[in-house]
Amino acid sequence: MNVAISGVLVALIGLGTPASAQAQRYSVTDLGTLGGATSKGYGINASGQVAGEAVTAGSVGHAFLYTPGSGMTDLGTLGGGSSTGYAINASGQVTGAAVTAGGVFHAFLYTPASGIIDLGTLGGGTSKGYGTNASGQVTGEAVTTGGVGHAFLYTPGSGMIDLGTLGGGTSKGYGINASGQVTGEAVTTGGVIHAFLYTPGSGMIDLGALGGRTSNGYGINASGQVTGQAVTAGGVFHAFLYTSGSGMIDLGTLGGGSSTGYAINASGQVTGAAVTANGTLHAFLYSNHVMRDLKSLIDPALAVYVTLDSGKAINDDAWIIANGVDSRTGDTHAYLLRKH
Repeated sequence: MNVAISGVLVALIGLGTPASAQAQRYSVTDLGTLGGATSKGYGINASGQVAGEAVTAGSVGHAFLYTPGSGMTDLGTLGGGSSTGYAINASGQVTGAAVTAGGVFHAFLYTPASGIIDLGTLGGGTSKGYGTNASGQVTGEAVTTGGVGHAFLYTPGSGMIDLGTLGGGTSKGYGINASGQVTGEAVTTGGVIHAFLYTPGSGMIDLGALGGRTSNGYGINASGQVTGQAVTAGGVFHAFLYTSGSGMIDLGTLGGGSSTGYAINASGQVTGAAVTANGTLHAFLYSNHVMRDLKSLIDPALAVYVTLDSGKAINDDAWIIANGVDSRTGDTHAYLLRKH
Protein backbone atom coordinates (compact mmCIF):
# COMPACT_ATOMS: atom_id res chain seq x y z
CA MET A 1 0.00 0.00 0.00
CA ASN A 2 1.38 3.40 -0.99
CA VAL A 3 -0.09 6.59 0.47
CA ALA A 4 1.74 9.67 -0.79
CA ILE A 5 1.21 13.39 -1.01
CA SER A 6 -0.16 14.01 -4.48
CA GLY A 7 1.68 16.00 -7.14
CA VAL A 8 -1.16 18.54 -7.09
CA LEU A 9 -0.66 19.20 -3.38
CA VAL A 10 3.10 19.51 -3.77
CA ALA A 11 2.54 22.05 -6.54
CA LEU A 12 0.18 24.05 -4.34
CA ILE A 13 2.76 24.14 -1.57
CA GLY A 14 5.22 25.61 -4.03
CA LEU A 15 2.71 28.32 -5.02
CA GLY A 16 2.23 29.56 -1.48
CA THR A 17 -0.57 27.98 0.54
CA PRO A 18 -1.66 28.25 4.18
CA ALA A 19 0.82 27.30 6.89
CA SER A 20 -0.98 24.00 7.54
CA ALA A 21 -0.37 22.90 3.95
CA GLN A 22 3.22 24.16 3.94
CA ALA A 23 3.94 21.83 6.89
CA GLN A 24 3.12 18.74 4.80
CA ARG A 25 6.63 17.65 3.93
CA TYR A 26 6.56 13.85 3.85
CA SER A 27 5.09 11.22 1.59
CA VAL A 28 4.19 8.03 3.44
CA THR A 29 4.61 4.40 2.36
CA ASP A 30 3.03 1.54 4.29
CA LEU A 31 5.64 -1.26 4.24
CA GLY A 32 3.03 -3.96 4.72
CA THR A 33 3.82 -7.31 6.34
CA LEU A 34 5.11 -10.80 5.54
CA GLY A 35 1.59 -12.15 5.22
CA GLY A 36 0.38 -11.56 8.76
CA ALA A 37 -1.29 -8.58 10.42
CA THR A 38 1.54 -6.43 11.78
CA SER A 39 5.02 -5.06 11.16
CA LYS A 40 7.47 -2.74 12.91
CA GLY A 41 10.47 -0.92 11.45
CA TYR A 42 13.62 -0.19 13.43
CA GLY A 43 16.40 0.82 11.05
CA ILE A 44 16.96 2.69 7.78
CA ASN A 45 19.99 3.33 5.56
CA ALA A 46 20.85 6.02 3.02
CA SER A 47 19.14 4.10 0.20
CA GLY A 48 15.86 3.89 2.09
CA GLN A 49 16.25 0.20 2.86
CA VAL A 50 14.54 -0.74 6.11
CA ALA A 51 15.07 -3.44 8.75
CA GLY A 52 12.43 -4.58 11.18
CA GLU A 53 10.06 -7.36 12.15
CA ALA A 54 6.87 -8.48 10.43
CA VAL A 55 4.38 -11.23 11.12
CA THR A 56 4.28 -14.06 8.59
CA ALA A 57 1.25 -15.93 7.30
CA GLY A 58 2.10 -18.49 9.98
CA SER A 59 1.64 -15.81 12.68
CA VAL A 60 5.32 -15.70 13.63
CA GLY A 61 7.47 -12.58 13.75
CA HIS A 62 10.43 -12.63 11.34
CA ALA A 63 13.15 -10.10 10.61
CA PHE A 64 12.72 -8.38 7.26
CA LEU A 65 14.69 -6.31 4.78
CA TYR A 66 12.58 -3.83 2.81
CA THR A 67 14.00 -2.32 -0.39
CA PRO A 68 12.13 0.50 -2.17
CA GLY A 69 10.79 -0.81 -5.45
CA SER A 70 11.30 -4.45 -4.46
CA GLY A 71 9.33 -4.81 -1.24
CA MET A 72 9.90 -6.89 1.88
CA THR A 73 12.19 -9.94 2.16
CA ASP A 74 11.92 -12.47 5.00
CA LEU A 75 15.38 -12.95 6.56
CA GLY A 76 14.41 -16.13 8.36
CA THR A 77 15.88 -17.26 11.69
CA LEU A 78 18.85 -19.18 13.08
CA GLY A 79 16.93 -22.44 13.08
CA GLY A 80 14.27 -21.49 15.61
CA GLY A 81 10.88 -19.79 15.38
CA SER A 82 11.27 -16.01 15.36
CA SER A 83 13.62 -13.12 14.64
CA THR A 84 13.78 -9.31 14.63
CA GLY A 85 15.94 -6.93 12.59
CA TYR A 86 16.98 -3.88 14.61
CA ALA A 87 19.47 -2.02 12.41
CA ILE A 88 20.80 -1.82 8.85
CA ASN A 89 23.96 -0.37 7.32
CA ALA A 90 24.77 1.20 3.96
CA SER A 91 25.48 -2.20 2.36
CA GLY A 92 22.11 -3.63 3.34
CA GLN A 93 23.57 -5.72 6.16
CA VAL A 94 21.07 -6.23 8.97
CA THR A 95 21.64 -7.07 12.62
CA GLY A 96 19.13 -8.23 15.18
CA ALA A 97 18.18 -11.27 17.22
CA ALA A 98 16.97 -14.66 16.06
CA VAL A 99 15.97 -17.85 17.80
CA THR A 100 18.43 -20.71 17.33
CA ALA A 101 17.64 -24.40 16.96
CA GLY A 102 18.32 -24.58 20.69
CA GLY A 103 15.48 -22.19 21.40
CA VAL A 104 17.46 -19.14 22.58
CA PHE A 105 18.04 -15.72 21.03
CA HIS A 106 21.40 -15.01 19.44
CA ALA A 107 22.61 -11.83 17.75
CA PHE A 108 22.90 -12.18 13.99
CA LEU A 109 24.35 -10.35 11.02
CA TYR A 110 22.56 -10.77 7.70
CA THR A 111 24.46 -10.06 4.50
CA PRO A 112 22.61 -10.17 1.17
CA ALA A 113 25.37 -12.34 -0.34
CA SER A 114 25.77 -14.73 2.60
CA GLY A 115 22.48 -14.82 4.46
CA ILE A 116 22.11 -14.84 8.23
CA ILE A 117 25.02 -15.75 10.52
CA ASP A 118 25.13 -16.32 14.28
CA LEU A 119 27.39 -13.87 16.17
CA GLY A 120 27.50 -16.00 19.30
CA THR A 121 27.66 -14.65 22.85
CA LEU A 122 30.17 -13.56 25.51
CA GLY A 123 30.24 -17.06 26.93
CA GLY A 124 26.67 -17.18 28.21
CA GLY A 125 23.44 -18.35 26.65
CA THR A 126 21.93 -15.42 24.75
CA SER A 127 22.69 -12.25 22.78
CA LYS A 128 20.96 -9.59 20.68
CA GLY A 129 22.34 -7.18 18.07
CA TYR A 130 20.90 -3.65 18.17
CA GLY A 131 23.18 -1.52 16.00
CA THR A 132 25.55 -1.87 13.04
CA ASN A 133 27.83 0.41 11.02
CA ALA A 134 29.21 0.48 7.47
CA SER A 135 32.08 -1.84 8.42
CA GLY A 136 29.69 -4.52 9.60
CA GLN A 137 30.56 -3.93 13.25
CA VAL A 138 27.68 -4.75 15.58
CA THR A 139 26.77 -3.69 19.09
CA GLY A 140 24.15 -5.12 21.40
CA GLU A 141 23.96 -7.17 24.58
CA ALA A 142 25.29 -10.64 25.31
CA VAL A 143 25.34 -12.82 28.38
CA THR A 144 28.79 -13.43 29.87
CA THR A 145 30.15 -16.58 31.48
CA GLY A 146 29.10 -14.98 34.75
CA GLY A 147 25.48 -15.01 33.63
CA VAL A 148 24.99 -11.24 33.27
CA GLY A 149 24.26 -9.14 30.19
CA HIS A 150 27.01 -6.84 28.93
CA ALA A 151 27.26 -4.49 25.96
CA PHE A 152 29.44 -5.91 23.20
CA LEU A 153 31.26 -4.80 20.08
CA TYR A 154 31.50 -7.36 17.28
CA THR A 155 33.98 -6.82 14.46
CA PRO A 156 33.98 -9.12 11.41
CA GLY A 157 37.09 -11.29 11.49
CA SER A 158 37.81 -10.48 15.13
CA GLY A 159 34.66 -11.53 16.94
CA MET A 160 32.89 -10.11 19.98
CA ILE A 161 34.43 -8.09 22.83
CA ASP A 162 32.89 -7.11 26.16
CA LEU A 163 32.51 -3.32 26.62
CA GLY A 164 32.04 -3.63 30.36
CA THR A 165 29.82 -1.38 32.48
CA LEU A 166 29.93 1.91 34.43
CA GLY A 167 30.94 0.05 37.57
CA GLY A 168 27.71 -1.86 38.09
CA GLY A 169 26.50 -5.23 36.94
CA THR A 170 24.98 -4.91 33.46
CA SER A 171 25.03 -2.91 30.23
CA LYS A 172 23.55 -2.83 26.71
CA GLY A 173 24.82 -1.27 23.48
CA TYR A 174 22.13 0.23 21.24
CA GLY A 175 23.79 2.44 18.62
CA ILE A 176 27.12 2.50 16.80
CA ASN A 177 28.71 4.95 14.34
CA ALA A 178 31.33 4.59 11.62
CA SER A 179 34.17 5.19 14.10
CA GLY A 180 33.03 2.32 16.29
CA GLN A 181 31.71 4.61 19.01
CA VAL A 182 28.83 2.99 20.87
CA THR A 183 26.01 4.37 22.97
CA GLY A 184 23.73 2.46 25.28
CA GLU A 185 22.97 2.05 28.95
CA ALA A 186 24.99 0.70 31.85
CA VAL A 187 24.61 0.31 35.59
CA THR A 188 26.81 2.65 37.64
CA THR A 189 28.61 1.95 40.90
CA GLY A 190 25.61 3.60 42.56
CA GLY A 191 23.31 0.99 41.10
CA VAL A 192 21.43 3.24 38.65
CA ILE A 193 21.21 3.02 34.86
CA HIS A 194 22.94 5.78 32.90
CA ALA A 195 23.48 6.42 29.20
CA PHE A 196 27.06 5.88 28.09
CA LEU A 197 29.37 6.74 25.22
CA TYR A 198 32.06 4.20 24.42
CA THR A 199 35.01 5.23 22.24
CA PRO A 200 37.54 2.63 21.05
CA GLY A 201 40.83 3.22 22.83
CA SER A 202 39.24 5.44 25.47
CA GLY A 203 36.54 3.29 26.98
CA MET A 204 33.11 4.11 28.39
CA ILE A 205 32.01 7.46 29.82
CA ASP A 206 28.86 8.26 31.80
CA LEU A 207 26.58 10.80 30.06
CA GLY A 208 24.61 11.61 33.22
CA ALA A 209 20.94 12.61 33.22
CA LEU A 210 18.72 15.71 33.09
CA GLY A 211 18.57 16.35 36.80
CA GLY A 212 17.06 12.99 37.70
CA ARG A 213 18.68 9.62 38.36
CA THR A 214 18.53 7.55 35.18
CA SER A 215 19.12 7.78 31.44
CA ASN A 216 19.43 5.57 28.34
CA GLY A 217 21.34 6.22 25.12
CA TYR A 218 19.68 4.86 21.97
CA GLY A 219 21.09 6.58 18.88
CA ILE A 220 24.46 8.00 17.83
CA ASN A 221 25.62 9.88 14.72
CA ALA A 222 28.95 10.23 12.94
CA SER A 223 30.00 13.14 15.18
CA GLY A 224 29.37 11.20 18.37
CA GLN A 225 26.18 13.06 19.25
CA VAL A 226 23.80 10.86 21.21
CA THR A 227 20.05 10.82 21.71
CA GLY A 228 17.93 8.84 24.13
CA GLN A 229 15.90 9.54 27.25
CA ALA A 230 16.84 10.89 30.65
CA VAL A 231 14.92 11.60 33.83
CA THR A 232 14.41 15.28 34.63
CA ALA A 233 14.41 16.94 38.04
CA GLY A 234 10.62 16.58 37.83
CA GLY A 235 10.94 12.81 37.69
CA VAL A 236 9.83 12.17 34.09
CA PHE A 237 11.72 10.94 31.03
CA HIS A 238 12.54 13.50 28.34
CA ALA A 239 14.34 13.01 25.05
CA PHE A 240 17.86 14.43 25.08
CA LEU A 241 20.64 15.43 22.71
CA TYR A 242 24.17 14.96 24.00
CA THR A 243 27.12 16.70 22.34
CA SER A 244 30.69 16.24 23.52
CA GLY A 245 31.89 19.43 25.19
CA SER A 246 28.36 20.75 25.63
CA GLY A 247 26.69 17.96 27.53
CA MET A 248 23.05 16.91 27.51
CA ILE A 249 20.13 19.15 26.54
CA ASP A 250 16.42 18.50 27.07
CA LEU A 251 14.44 18.26 23.80
CA GLY A 252 11.11 18.70 25.55
CA THR A 253 7.83 17.00 24.62
CA LEU A 254 4.79 17.55 22.42
CA GLY A 255 2.86 19.14 25.25
CA GLY A 256 2.59 16.07 27.47
CA GLY A 257 4.75 14.63 30.21
CA SER A 258 7.42 12.49 28.57
CA SER A 259 9.44 11.80 25.42
CA THR A 260 12.18 9.53 24.06
CA GLY A 261 14.72 10.05 21.28
CA TYR A 262 15.43 6.86 19.33
CA ALA A 263 17.64 7.92 16.43
CA ILE A 264 19.79 10.81 15.20
CA ASN A 265 21.28 11.67 11.81
CA ALA A 266 24.46 13.51 10.77
CA SER A 267 22.70 16.90 10.98
CA GLY A 268 21.60 16.32 14.55
CA GLN A 269 17.96 15.75 13.62
CA VAL A 270 16.25 13.39 16.05
CA THR A 271 13.20 11.19 15.77
CA GLY A 272 11.38 9.45 18.58
CA ALA A 273 8.13 9.41 20.53
CA ALA A 274 6.54 12.04 22.78
CA VAL A 275 3.34 12.44 24.72
CA THR A 276 0.98 15.11 23.38
CA ALA A 277 -1.18 17.51 25.38
CA ASN A 278 -4.11 15.08 25.12
CA GLY A 279 -2.04 12.23 26.56
CA THR A 280 -1.42 10.19 23.40
CA LEU A 281 1.96 9.05 22.15
CA HIS A 282 3.04 10.52 18.79
CA ALA A 283 6.17 10.22 16.65
CA PHE A 284 8.23 13.40 16.40
CA LEU A 285 10.96 15.05 14.39
CA TYR A 286 13.32 17.38 16.25
CA SER A 287 15.08 19.76 13.87
CA ASN A 288 16.49 23.29 14.16
CA HIS A 289 15.77 23.35 17.91
CA VAL A 290 12.07 22.56 17.42
CA MET A 291 10.16 19.33 18.11
CA ARG A 292 7.28 18.73 15.69
CA ASP A 293 4.57 16.10 15.66
CA LEU A 294 5.01 13.96 12.53
CA LYS A 295 1.23 14.02 12.20
CA SER A 296 1.55 17.67 11.16
CA LEU A 297 4.08 16.81 8.45
CA ILE A 298 2.04 14.28 6.45
CA ASP A 299 -1.12 14.42 4.33
CA PRO A 300 -4.03 15.34 6.66
CA ALA A 301 -6.24 12.81 4.86
CA LEU A 302 -3.85 10.05 5.97
CA ALA A 303 -3.40 11.46 9.47
CA VAL A 304 -7.14 11.06 10.07
CA TYR A 305 -6.84 7.30 10.37
CA VAL A 306 -3.12 6.54 10.82
CA THR A 307 -1.49 7.50 14.12
CA LEU A 308 2.30 7.43 13.95
CA ASP A 309 3.21 6.66 17.54
CA SER A 310 7.00 6.34 17.36
CA GLY A 311 9.83 7.42 15.06
CA LYS A 312 12.47 4.69 15.20
CA ALA A 313 15.10 5.63 12.63
CA ILE A 314 16.23 8.56 10.46
CA ASN A 315 18.81 8.76 7.68
CA ASP A 316 20.90 11.73 6.59
CA ASP A 317 18.25 12.79 4.05
CA ALA A 318 15.79 12.96 6.97
CA TRP A 319 13.80 9.96 5.73
CA ILE A 320 12.13 8.43 8.76
CA ILE A 321 10.90 5.00 9.79
CA ALA A 322 7.87 5.32 12.04
CA ASN A 323 5.49 2.74 13.43
CA GLY A 324 1.81 3.50 13.58
CA VAL A 325 -1.70 2.16 14.01
CA ASP A 326 -4.38 2.23 11.31
CA SER A 327 -7.66 2.91 13.10
CA ARG A 328 -9.60 1.18 10.33
CA THR A 329 -7.98 -2.19 11.08
CA GLY A 330 -6.34 -1.72 14.47
CA ASP A 331 -3.09 -3.10 13.03
CA THR A 332 0.38 -1.69 13.63
CA HIS A 333 2.53 -1.26 10.51
CA ALA A 334 5.92 0.17 9.69
CA TYR A 335 5.80 3.33 7.58
CA LEU A 336 8.52 4.95 5.48
CA LEU A 337 8.35 8.76 5.44
CA ARG A 338 10.23 10.37 2.54
CA LYS A 339 11.00 14.06 2.61
CA HIS A 340 9.99 16.17 -0.40
